[in-house]
Amino acid sequence: MITEEHVRDLLRSRADDPTLVVVQGRAQVVPAAELDSDDYRGAIEVVSAEDLGRRIGARPPSDQDITTLARTLDAAVAELGA
Repeated sequence: MITEEHVRDLLRSRADDPTLVVVQGRAQVVPAAELDSDDYRGAIEVVSAEDLGRRIGARPPSDQDITTLARTLDAAVAELGA
């Protein structure tokens, strides 16, 4: 469900406070301000770009970092049953 492309989208998003969410079985990056809208009601918040940035640190993530992050986030979502 969570792929490397989702992680890349989150990291390069120019949205205001981008957040990776799962809604209706799909992962997507949305601005945090939209999470209160009807379109995202009930969405599972996976991780914000800010939190992901803290995990990665100041250096640009490698392809391996992106793969590892995607697998870790995917496993966390799977445990939630999303």
